[in-house]
Amino acid sequence: MIKRTIVLLVTISTVLCLASGPSRAQQPRANSQRVPTEKNTLIVYLSRTNNTKAIAEIIHQKVGGTLVALELETPYPADYRATVQQVVRENETGYLPPLKTKIERIEQYDFVFLGFPTWGMQLPPPVKSFLHQYNLKGKTVIPFNTNGGYGVGSSFETVKELCPQSTILQGFTTRGGSEIDGHNLVIRDARAEEASKDVQSWLKTIGLLK
Repeated sequence: MIKRTIVLLVTISTVLCLASGPSRAQQPRANSQRVPTEKNTLIVYLSRTNNTKAIAEIIHQKVGGTLVALELETPYPADYRATVQQVVRENETGYLPPLKTKIERIEQYDFVFLGFPTWGMQLPPPVKSFLHQYNLKGKTVIPFNTNGGYGVGSSFETVKELCPQSTILQGFTTRGGSEIDGHNLVIRDARAEEASKDVQSWLKTIGLLK
């Protein structure tokens, strides 16, 4: 009888340990949760018509951090159609245009906001260059996008593919300009105020703004 009692107690104890262990591990401590600050946040963006730049500046106003524009060693042509043709060739061949922009000590950043327009329904080659050049392992990456009305295409999925060891949060997208129609910078004045409200709502939704 005593042996049976001991076995029963040991069994119950083991079951309780197994049941309680995982639940504690799944509950992160409040003081271990990282939040964006002026020092640990990088906002890097590519912008041809300055619409993505406008969204980047709004994000910067909301969360602070370091704001960096991606520039190429050899800029794209000023002519829109020539740029489209060049980007098509780069996407077909997998060519990654060299970046003029250099980011020092990227390891200091925990949060990386990554902004870009939609080019050919894909992630622009310069942004692919950035993601190949810099190691974002362990960082939280937050994509944001402007487009001419056709959406993000495959760009957000490509960010996930190129950042397999990063935490990717829900991205933000909004209608920008349409260079082919001569509508370049459209996120300004009343439209910029509307975009600011949309960005604030998004940042709250993904838990980066109270």
